[in-house]
Amino acid sequence: MSWIKKNALWWALGGAVVMAIVIWGTWQGVHYTSTTEFCLSCHSMRTSGDEYKTSVHFRNASGVRAECKDCHIPPGVVPTLMRKTEALNDLYHTFISPSIDTPEKFNAKRSELAQREWARMSANNSTACKSCHSYEAMDHGKQSANAAAQMTAAAAKDSNCIDCHKGIAHHKPDMSSGFRDRYKQLQQQAEKLSTATTLFSLSEKTLTATAGAPAGKALLFPATQVKVLQKEGSNVQLEVTGWRESKGRGRVLTQYMGKRIFSAVLDASLLENVKVLQTQTDPGSHQEWQQVSVTAWTSAQGLIDSITPVWEYSDQMLQSTCSACHSTPPATRYTANGWIAGLKAMSTYYRLNPVEERTLLKYLQTHASDVSEPNK
Repeated sequence: MSWIKKNALWWALGGAVVMAIVIWGTWQGVHYTSTTEFCLSCHSMRTSGDEYKTSVHFRNASGVRAECKDCHIPPGVVPTLMRKTEALNDLYHTFISPSIDTPEKFNAKRSELAQREWARMSANNSTACKSCHSYEAMDHGKQSANAAAQMTAAAAKDSNCIDCHKGIAHHKPDMSSGFRDRYKQLQQQAEKLSTATTLFSLSEKTLTATAGAPAGKALLFPATQVKVLQKEGSNVQLEVTGWRESKGRGRVLTQYMGKRIFSAVLDASLLENVKVLQTQTDPGSHQEWQQVSVTAWTSAQGLIDSITPVWEYSDQMLQSTCSACHSTPPATRYTANGWIAGLKAMSTYYRLNPVEERTLLKYLQTHASDVSEPNK
């Protein structure tokens, strides 16, 4: 029986050695496949690798480099193994059904890939980021005034880093296709004039004193409520009601008294059609304002019978534009007038044409903290 016990002991010892070798080999494999050299050796990673090499995480003044694993693999044995298990899906898309093996394919899937990675980072509250960047270790005195204010507030809430810091190591995706497709749908809806007498402008429209007259400098701004007075061929006569300052030329009409929510800008030919409805003093600025109405002609296209789809499109634009860099701010963050500077401060970070920008501004202003009843 002694030889059975000895054999059992040797088998147990041998099994333990084999298990140790398997565990060690597996961990070494996990470690090797987590290196930046391994990640960038894949042909499909060439585009993202080139972007990473131009980022501050690859080369910076301090010489501290964030490797691929530092951002994309959360710390800890269990989270690492879970992430590696998820990554087995990459093998299929690399060797069996390549989906990002060319720059064109990669850019086509950039938004999907980015959204997936942002969601993963959000789910663990940016654990990988915070393994290097600790709120407690930050010296706000060495940060700029704006950074210190933002980071102090973020530290108080233990905010998710990815909410504000997208596009740090890789180019941000263009997320405009969704809201631009929605705008095209609204344009198709607005091709035929509604029978309703109260309509809303979908975009900017030129205004003239008579039907079919050459366009001047008068404009109807996006998301402005108008009343249809009559139709003549492909043109309609509208009545626009708004506010203007009593002093000055009175060319700019706003939606509310004292708030720079622009409804229309008039030229000399339309000033003759202006009717003063009432005069009030703005309690905030103590300036005198006039509520006026003006009649003007414009093309029948580009008018819609409800403001709701315009606001839905605008909110989609806001979500797509802002979420590429940080969490979407609530419209109540600023006052109506405050949003003018607030949006302008971010203008270098988004890609909107002037009309889109004016529509987005109108949406934010009419839902701002000091506006209680936006157009419905």
